[in-house]
Amino acid sequence: MKVLITGNMGYVGPSVVQLLRGTRPKARLLGFDTGYFAQYLTNVRRLPESALDCQYFGDVREFPNELLAGVDAVVYLAAISNDPMGKAFEQVTRDINCKAAISLAKSAKAAGVRSFVFASSCSVYGFAVDGPRHEASPLDPQTAYARSKVEAEKELAQFADPNFTITCLRFATACGMSERLRLDLVVNDFVASAVAAKRINILSDGTPWRPLIHVRDMARAIDWAIDRKPEAGGACVVVNTGSDDWNYQVKQLAEAVAGIVPGVEISINKEAAPDRRSYKVDFNLFRTLAPQHQPQVDLEGTIRELKSGLEEMGFHDPNFRTSSLMRLNALSGLRKNNLLSEDLHWVSKA
Repeated sequence: MKVLITGNMGYVGPSVVQLLRGTRPKARLLGFDTGYFAQYLTNVRRLPESALDCQYFGDVREFPNELLAGVDAVVYLAAISNDPMGKAFEQVTRDINCKAAISLAKSAKAAGVRSFVFASSCSVYGFAVDGPRHEASPLDPQTAYARSKVEAEKELAQFADPNFTITCLRFATACGMSERLRLDLVVNDFVASAVAAKRINILSDGTPWRPLIHVRDMARAIDWAIDRKPEAGGACVVVNTGSDDWNYQVKQLAEAVAGIVPGVEISINKEAAPDRRSYKVDFNLFRTLAPQHQPQVDLEGTIRELKSGLEEMGFHDPNFRTSSLMRLNALSGLRKNNLLSEDLHWVSKA
């Protein structure tokens, strides 16, 4: 079996590569990444990409279709991957998260690939206060990032047939330790704040809801989706990916962190305007379709893992939100040094 993973050198990719290498020891695993975040390694004893058979570098917007020869499954992780980056690079977000995904799916089908796995997001639900959202619920994307996922899901469906399955995994908000750690995610941010400053500042009033999923459990879901048959959900399925047990209010997350990291104070902005991103999610369909690939990591374990990982890094920066551990800062640094163009293509230098 041959599996191609685009965007494998980001936050989620290392866990996906590690898990697939374990579950598919004889598979040929290929990575394809532009390398924006390649240098931002954390607690690495072995380069994550060393578990691949081959790592290709390139821009997914100009994907070389010859790499699809003999490929059985494509996992599309490539993305401008959060709301601040989406706001700063709105057109690039649509081009990479949506247009390039559609183009690659079309090429993959023509090349005989049988499975296309697309990393989507529960953020497509936006603001939902009238109960958990299921897959048929109205969508209310609030950001360029969420809109790009909605558009991609809709367009990808047209390529699906019994010989080419499309699986759109609407992931809950990612969290957990990674060999390329990001701190621009709510749980990761709170643990970093607790470790470095003994204080968690909640910018909202603490009431917004967020569903969560550990990066290793995201990898488990991708492993399932690669082999999914059309009879399990149809030629194309869009499925909320996470666990009902992982729907939390933001203030509950802060309290959970403070319960594990000693001496932490929590401040809440009671005067904050309502957060337009608040939603609980129903994961029943995922439980039904993938009973053997359900999330295994719990919130307490995630917090303890992050605390331990940050301490092993010698992390003690209370101003980490200005560091490259925030992905927008990493991109902005590359732009400042004239390494990336306005549309985030690498700048060639003689």
